[in-house]
Amino acid sequence: MDRGLYVAMTGAKQIMLAQAANNHNIANSDTVGFLANTIDFTSEPVYGPGYPSRVNAVAGNGGVDFAGGVLQDTGRSMDIAVNGPGLIAVQAPDGSEAYTRAGDLRVTANGEVTTAAGQPVLSDAGPIAIPPSTQVTIGTDGTISVVPLGLSAAAQSQVDRIKLVNPPTADLVKGADGLLHLKGGGKAKADETVTVASGVLESSNVNAAQSLVNMIELQRLYELQVKSMNSTDTNEQSAERLMSVP
Repeated sequence: MDRGLYVAMTGAKQIMLAQAANNHNIANSDTVGFLANTIDFTSEPVYGPGYPSRVNAVAGNGGVDFAGGVLQDTGRSMDIAVNGPGLIAVQAPDGSEAYTRAGDLRVTANGEVTTAAGQPVLSDAGPIAIPPSTQVTIGTDGTISVVPLGLSAAAQSQVDRIKLVNPPTADLVKGADGLLHLKGGGKAKADETVTVASGVLESSNVNAAQSLVNMIELQRLYELQVKSMNSTDTNEQSAERLMSVP
């Protein structure tokens, strides 16, 4: 059987994977702090006996687009956005340290500071918790200050500091939980140069228009692979008829 059929089939499958990643980006175009996934295609030889006349196109995880999104004013004191490069440390569902650009923070009923997705925000000492307060503010260095419940504004005090990091992007990988992790595991060191702005949020960095164009292009490429499979099958049937002629 002509390897061209397998090459076209593999190409169609890889395009479907790329389409899934692209659609995931589109679905998160309105998600606060979302960093788009990128897909790279590489050429891989078709192994086995015979002359190497076929090459597979394989879609691989190209990584993460670390370009910043647009900052949008909210006026909410618990909303923060990282200025330039940097990340906010949070606790992943498995208990490990992870990182995000999503700064839409909340305070739970028991005083724990979390992201809107429910991940606990970390300081160097662990998850941050604050006492019952009438006012919560976050400084440019990530310092959290509160006015305890029942006291005046003059009683404002610092309770903790958000861990802000800036590891090399090459050392980061996006996990299945949607958060960034160090490739080798472990924890990144706090970076004193990373600052945040309060009262603003960073939008997703997904270019929705370009992603829609990519979706159309991938669909056309998929149709091309299907046509190639049909052509290969037709050629093979013609060859079989010729070979069967006495």
